[in-house]
Amino acid sequence: MLKVRTLLAAPVVLALALVSPATAQERTVPQSRMEMQLSFAPLVKQVENAVVNVYAERVVERRSIFEGDPFFEEFFGQRMPNRSEKQSSLGSGVIVGTKGIVVTNNHVIEGASDIKIALADGREYESTVVLKDERVDLAVLKVKGDFEFTALPLGDSDAVAVGDLVLAIGNPFGVGQTVTSGIVSALARNQVRSGDFGFFIQTDASINPGNSGGGLINMNGELIGINTAIFSRGGGSNGVGFAIPANLVKTFIASAENGSASFDRPFVGATFEAVTSEVAEALGLQRARGALISQVQAGSPAEKAGMKPGQVITAVNGIPVEHPDALGYRLTTVGIGGTARITIVNNGKEEDLTLSLDRAPETTPRDERLIDGRNPFSGAVVANLSPRIAEELRMPVNQAATGVVVTEINRGSPAARIGLQPRDIIVELNGTAVTSSEILAKLVNEDPSIWRVEIERDGQRIRQFFR
Repeated sequence: MLKVRTLLAAPVVLALALVSPATAQERTVPQSRMEMQLSFAPLVKQVENAVVNVYAERVVERRSIFEGDPFFEEFFGQRMPNRSEKQSSLGSGVIVGTKGIVVTNNHVIEGASDIKIALADGREYESTVVLKDERVDLAVLKVKGDFEFTALPLGDSDAVAVGDLVLAIGNPFGVGQTVTSGIVSALARNQVRSGDFGFFIQTDASINPGNSGGGLINMNGELIGINTAIFSRGGGSNGVGFAIPANLVKTFIASAENGSASFDRPFVGATFEAVTSEVAEALGLQRARGALISQVQAGSPAEKAGMKPGQVITAVNGIPVEHPDALGYRLTTVGIGGTARITIVNNGKEEDLTLSLDRAPETTPRDERLIDGRNPFSGAVVANLSPRIAEELRMPVNQAATGVVVTEINRGSPAARIGLQPRDIIVELNGTAVTSSEILAKLVNEDPSIWRVEIERDGQRIRQFFR
């Protein structure tokens, strides 16, 4: 990274691309009052046209307050209609391809039917969604038409260090493009929000609502993160903001460029737990860090690599692993089709294993079906369970064997009223084992006086009876 004094001096900013890698890695602090008074303006001018506003419009159906009320439906002689209305949301995005490839947060464009981007100079363009993923909260957009744009180069987020100067650029509160400065406060932060992604760059650069999808920029004018969340009780910035690292963004963009319909994470076939201080002491670790292997699925890549319960993964390709979320991040950035060198601690000794990374297999065709008719399961969507389905539903590895799993429940349906939930595994119905969605579809056509069902939920067996 450039010296601060070199970056902020206006006459040499245009030569940023010519700085050697060795020089770029050097870091200094301001040495005088004059250096403290230098400006970020040249850097902002360099990158501002690559950070855009994202306008998303979606149609929302408002349910009638009388929907489902038999008295009003009978009185009016028809089902009470729902109302549709349009809602708009505002966020930010970053142009990462000169042909109009834009990265933003998934929650900015989720459910949108019409998406526009606006540049800092006011120009607006229609765009379409190329790829999106709720769990990593990323989306790739493509501007409609053939235009040339200023693109922001992606930096190496693994080269980021605590204390580095950064700029956060976005459109907070819809007031227009805004730039804030700060430092990197921490790395590898997890438990920031719900979902299965937990590896964030923390910064004290002000990030407010509307900054979502904007860029976290280093002093080389490179994108090192996509601003995605704030830690606040009142909704405003309290100096604790979080960004998705650029190295994950690179993997996501590559998936979009390859034409993938979804963003797949590598299938490991094992479950992991955080290493507590007690576990660290028992295993002879110097400190509590890493991912403790708790279960290994038979025939999985983890078993083939030699992983066993009780071992602790401490590094991936030589990069330390702080917690299970960091392990998931490291494997995801290696990507599908790659191999990872896994460092484990086993009986107090370190050794390296080679883990092949691939998609979760669909060992049994999913045969997804919507159950309908006059039965308690009507309105449930079910599928044959496989590691692929289990990964999509974020189910524990020990539940990724065989059976029939609920993937979706229609609102207000009989299945919803009896309390059926996504990820429930239907084990038995009226004394008959449910081993496939086809068998379940046949069983629900029967008309017993009492429905007896056994389901598995979060590892617990539940028996229910319905008339």
